Amino acid sequence: MEFIIFFRSLDLRIRVKGGDITDMEWKICSGQLTLYPRSLRAEEAMKPVVGMVVSNKMQKSVVVAVDRLFHHKLYNRYIKRTSKFMAHDEKNECNIGDRVRLDPSRPLSKRKNWVVADILKKARIYIPPPAVSRCADSSDKTGKAVASSA
Repeated sequence: MEFIIFFRSLDLRIRVKGGDITDMEWKICSGQLTLYPRSLRAEEAMKPVVGMVVSNKMQKSVVVAVDRLFHHKLYNRYIKRTSKFMAHDEKNECNIGDRVRLDPSRPLSKRKNWVVADILKKARIYIPPPAVSRCADSSDKTGKAVASSA
């Protein structure tokens, strides 16, 4: 891509490698007019991630573990790495084991830069069966009924 720009009656030729001219900004460095890629805000640079809730002990906050795979060039293997992010859960809906999608946000606290966008899959929570009440008649350890002498 090549642009010809007349700047103070000077004929400037500028070459832009890749990208769109709308994503660029002009800067003057040491008397030269240069075109640079526009810097993105932190929220725009971060992509939404999917992870598993590992802790919900805080009020309106959860800790989410996000797994990622990358290829190790020397070992020629895929390696799994886990990152833990703190995220804001406004309604306290998340439980441990839920699969959630996190969206980036402005910094909410020292470590919280994510918001729970939605819960993709709820965890199955084990609910123990109700306790069985003992029979009215008493029985000994062998299971035989003991006759009461009256």
